[in-house]
Amino acid sequence: MALEKIQPAHGSTRDIKRVGRGQGSGMGKTSTRGGKGQTARSGYKAKRGFEGGQQPLQRRLPKVGFRTKIQKPYVINIDKFKSIAELAEITFESIRAVHKFPTYIEKIKIIGSSACDLKAKIKDDRIRTSGQER
Repeated sequence: MALEKIQPAHGSTRDIKRVGRGQGSGMGKTSTRGGKGQTARSGYKAKRGFEGGQQPLQRRLPKVGFRTKIQKPYVINIDKFKSIAELAEITFESIRAVHKFPTYIEKIKIIGSSACDLKAKIKDDRIRTSGQER
């Protein structure tokens, strides 16, 4: 079995760019750095997003978004969902049985004209009615 010379595929590799090796190389004198100035010096590094003095894009665009750490309660209007008012006792599980709400909800606030009448039925400290201080 003859040993074959393993080589990369034709055109898959290139020679390194040798700069600063004289005018005949085509990359002499300024060594591909252009003329004089800050960018021609060693150690120059433009800050991320720098646009040559023009107002950078991230400063031209408006500020967007804010996530508060205080979670607001999920609000249920009793006037629209009468089945909650008819429950014997109001807990998270009993509300979930008659009304669909996301699983990540940790607090519920019951509002509506008859919400104050339900204070006695509430057996869960994560549920409150309108007008109830917390």
